[in-house]
Amino acid sequence: MSDILLSLNGLTKAYPGVVANSDVSFEIHEGEIHALLGENGAGKSTLVKTIYGLVKPDKGEMTLRGQPYQPGEPRQARASGIAMVFQHFSLFDALNVAENIALGMENPPPMGELEDRIREVSEEYGLPLDPRRIVGDLSAGERQRVEIIRCLLQNPSLLIMDEPTSVLTPQEVNILFETLRKLSSEGTAILYISHKLEEIRALCQAATVLRLGKVVSKCDPRTTSAREMAEIMVGASLHVPTRAATPKGDVVLELKGLSAPAPHRFGTALQNIHISVKAGEVLGIGGVAGNGQDELLAALSGEMKSAHGMVRLGGEDISLMGPNERRSVGVCAAPEERNGHAAAPDMSLTENALLTGAVRKGLVSRGLLDWPATRTFAEEIIKAFDVRTPGPGNAARSLSGGNLQKFVIGREIMQKPKVLVINQPTWGVDASAAASIRQAILDLAAEGAAVVCISQDLDELREISDRFAALNDGRLTAPRDMQGLTIDEIGLMLGGAHDMEVAHVDA
Repeated sequence: MSDILLSLNGLTKAYPGVVANSDVSFEIHEGEIHALLGENGAGKSTLVKTIYGLVKPDKGEMTLRGQPYQPGEPRQARASGIAMVFQHFSLFDALNVAENIALGMENPPPMGELEDRIREVSEEYGLPLDPRRIVGDLSAGERQRVEIIRCLLQNPSLLIMDEPTSVLTPQEVNILFETLRKLSSEGTAILYISHKLEEIRALCQAATVLRLGKVVSKCDPRTTSAREMAEIMVGASLHVPTRAATPKGDVVLELKGLSAPAPHRFGTALQNIHISVKAGEVLGIGGVAGNGQDELLAALSGEMKSAHGMVRLGGEDISLMGPNERRSVGVCAAPEERNGHAAAPDMSLTENALLTGAVRKGLVSRGLLDWPATRTFAEEIIKAFDVRTPGPGNAARSLSGGNLQKFVIGREIMQKPKVLVINQPTWGVDASAAASIRQAILDLAAEGAAVVCISQDLDELREISDRFAALNDGRLTAPRDMQGLTIDEIGLMLGGAHDMEVAHVDA
């Protein structure tokens, strides 16, 4: 690891109203697993896009193996040995594994030869893949394998990974780490972005910390605690969410035998789900991606209507109500996919505030839109949830993923719903923002709302949930009290142990 592979010197990139990177300099050595840390909006995405040829810096230079490196596009970066696995997969569901991988290669070999290479490389690195499987039938973890194998077939000298474990089970994380350590031992350098700081400590040998676009620290994660790294990232002490000891009220939300067909070929059917959630309670629902989380949120939000009698709010049947009708009676929801589902990318934050806040915030009167009130609502969200943006007139797509997440969550919480259904509330956000979002969820519950929190982050669910249930293939285990529930028991529930403590369904 003594040889410098990539050197960044004084990289600066500014956009209207914000400096994304300011005089960024650091080095990545051959075979090194190097963490890039920073809170949302710190400039991480801009920096790795610069390395990968998606962004051209205003100032500064890069050298690769001592030679000037100025990629004008990703194709040039890949030709130089730089590969990247993005946080959001770029795969076509209707194509098979080999076809998807071929689309990402400049000069793919004949399909039979490519299939053999996929089998060979995937087995070699402990990520077995069947090249003929349709991608739409794969789990989230298997889809990530496709992205990784596509990169490995290029024999990269540097592999950039952006939030690679956000959709993986603990077992899949262990497999991924074994693969990355093997790559490191063979001389491949890895630039690793993650907000999961204990993972950084377990995997990485060096870390560079960005804050407001500048390098503020370099450290060895193996000898630096997760809390210390988090506080370096935010430049302040880390807030720990606290739960108010408030009594639970009456049952607010009930699902009785909720079933629904899969919305499309690659979706998941919901099967006979029974739950009840009381005022002031947080019900945590865990599960591996693709087991019905999106479908459950759609059934609760009204995007997917249910048969008569399956969904009740305070005893009233709301099964046939659509999203706007459910919002009017107090059911708000925040889906997992931020861009395109939770928010319209090309609309401003003010317009996005109107999309779901019109009913409960009274932003429409006699058919006329109240833009001053809408802008005020957007500004209140930005201030309350520390959304890093020049202003409410900026488009949603201009925000970093974590900042858009804060805006979307804040928009729903600030409508003071009776029921909040939320999928992956802190996906892709930094430790400080995650703590703030979790505290806001707990505060909302303390005010009497019933909260259904769907998440793949078990630490998150253990921190904020009163009860826990697991989704597996569209079926929900009986909810259990979170207090005293062990990791082993949670693991069994995630694996589909539906017969555990059935008596706890309406506890």
